[in-house]
Amino acid sequence: MRVALLTEGARPHPRRGAGAWCDRLAEGLPEHEFELYLLTGPEGFGAAERLSPAWRGARDLALWGRRPGGRAPGALRRRQYARAYEELVRALVLPGQRAGFGAGLHRLAALAREDGTLAAFLASAHARRVLERTWRLPGADTSAGQPLVRDVLVAADLLEQCLRPLSAPWYGTGPGGLGGADLCHVVGGGPAALPALVARHLHGVPFVVTEHGLHLREQYLGYREAPYLPQPSAGGTPTPVRALLLSFFRALTEETYRQAAILTPGSAHDQQWQRRCGADPARTRVVYEGTPAVDRPAAGPEPERPTLVWAGALEPGRDTELMLHAFARVRAELPGARLVVHGEETAPGYRAHCAAVAERLGITTAVDFAGRPGSLAEAWEGGTVAVFSALSQRSPRLLADAMLSGRAVVSTDVGVAREVVGPTGLLVPARDPHALAGACLALLRDEERRARLGLAGRLRAQERFAVEPVIGAFREVYLELVSQYPAFPGGGEGGRAPRPFARPAEYWLTDGPRGGRADAPEDGGDDPGGQDRAEELVEAV
Repeated sequence: MRVALLTEGARPHPRRGAGAWCDRLAEGLPEHEFELYLLTGPEGFGAAERLSPAWRGARDLALWGRRPGGRAPGALRRRQYARAYEELVRALVLPGQRAGFGAGLHRLAALAREDGTLAAFLASAHARRVLERTWRLPGADTSAGQPLVRDVLVAADLLEQCLRPLSAPWYGTGPGGLGGADLCHVVGGGPAALPALVARHLHGVPFVVTEHGLHLREQYLGYREAPYLPQPSAGGTPTPVRALLLSFFRALTEETYRQAAILTPGSAHDQQWQRRCGADPARTRVVYEGTPAVDRPAAGPEPERPTLVWAGALEPGRDTELMLHAFARVRAELPGARLVVHGEETAPGYRAHCAAVAERLGITTAVDFAGRPGSLAEAWEGGTVAVFSALSQRSPRLLADAMLSGRAVVSTDVGVAREVVGPTGLLVPARDPHALAGACLALLRDEERRARLGLAGRLRAQERFAVEPVIGAFREVYLELVSQYPAFPGGGEGGRAPRPFARPAEYWLTDGPRGGRADAPEDGGDDPGGQDRAEELVEAV
C-alpha cells in the first residue's frame, strides 16, 4: 500500500518526525511504498535534500518564515475566504462556537484548492480586519487581555504560517497527491496533521497519528519562550497572542484526535494526555519509540570509586539542585563517593547557580560538571548508579537508554518513570533529597542488588524499546485500516462501491486462476464451488 508520511522537518521548536524514526519505519516495512511530505523551517524548499537518500523524492513546504508569492483573490473570492476565516476565528475566541473550527478549516482548504490564493488572503489587510473585528466581539474570550493593534498584526502573521499546509499542492488523486494514498501517517502532530485532515475530508483517506513528544504539551510548556514574543523591556508581552495561538493548537489537536483512525502515543503517560484532549480510548494504542540502542552491549565494569551519574539538560525542570542536595547527604555517609553531571545548559545562568549550590554544600571537589558526553553509553559506563531527579519526565528515551546500559537506576516518580522503570529500579518522590539520597546509598552499598536490578532493567528496556515490536505494531495498524476503509472511497466502476474483502481468502488459494473465471460472483455473493473448496482446504490443513 502507499503510505504518506507527514511530519515537520525544522521549526523554532524541538525537532520531531523526520530522521531516524521514519527511516527505521520505512526500512522495516519494505512491502509498503512510503512517501514523505515535509513541513520545513524558514530556510525554505531545499530542506528535503538534506535528508537520507531514501527520502530524496520528499515533497516539502516552507511553513515558517516569509510566505510564498502568489496572486491575490478577486473580490467575490475574497468575501468567501473572509466568511470561512471568520468562522475559524470565532471558534478560537468564542467559547460557544468551538465546534465550528473543523468546518472553517475545511472550507478554507476547499477554497484554496480551487484557486490557490489562500496564502495571499491570509497575509492581506482584509484578513487582519476580519481577525480584529472577530477578536473584539462581545463574548470573546479576552481573559488574557484586550487585543491591541500590535497583537492583531502578530497573530495574523502567525495564523497565516500555521495555515499554510491548507494551500499545499498535495491534494488530489494524481501522482504525488494525498488522495491517491491508502493512508496517511502523521508523525509529531500539530500543523503536520492539517494535510491529513484535508485528505480525510476530501478523499476519505484514513490517517494514523504518532506522537513521541506531544505537540500541544510542547506549546503549553514552551510558549513563554516563543521567539515571536517581544521582551518586556520592548513594551510588554502580548499575552492575547499567546492565548489565541494556544487556542488554535488546542482546537487543532482536538480535531486531529477526533478524526484520526488510530492514535499511537509513545507512552501510557502521553495516552492519558490525549484522552484529556478528547481522544477515544478505543482508537488509542501505546507504541513505544524503538531504538537501535537495544543492540548495544551492556556497560563494562563499574568504576572503582562509588560514582553517581546524572544526565540531562541543565535547567530547573530537571532539578539538578535536588541532585546536589541529595549527593551532599550521600557524601556524608560515603566520603569517597563522587557525582558526575552530564548535560548542556539550556537555562542561562543555571550551571553557575548549581556550581554555587555545590560550593555552599561543601561538595565542589566531589562534583564534576562534565558537560555533554561523547555518547550516552560513555556517560553510563562512567557511573555506578544512574540517577534522575527531574520534576517532570515526559519522554522515556533517556531512562530507557540508562537501563539498556545495565546500570541500576534511581529516579523521581514523575511522568513516565514508573511506566518505564517499573520494578527494575528505585522510585522516590520528587523534591525529596532525603529519599533520593537514601535510594542512592542503598544501591551503592549493595553490589549484588545493583547487579540484579541492572540486568532486570536492561531486559525490560530491550523488550519494550526494540525496533521489531514497533515495526510489527504498525504493520498490524496499517492492515487493520485498509481492511476497514475501501481503497476507492468515491465508489467503484459502474457506481458500485468496491468491497476489497468480499471474497473469502480460500478463493485465492485454490488451484487455477480463480480470479479470472467468468462465473465468479462479482460482488462476493454465493459461489457454487466455494463451500466445496473451503472444505477441501480445511481437510488439507
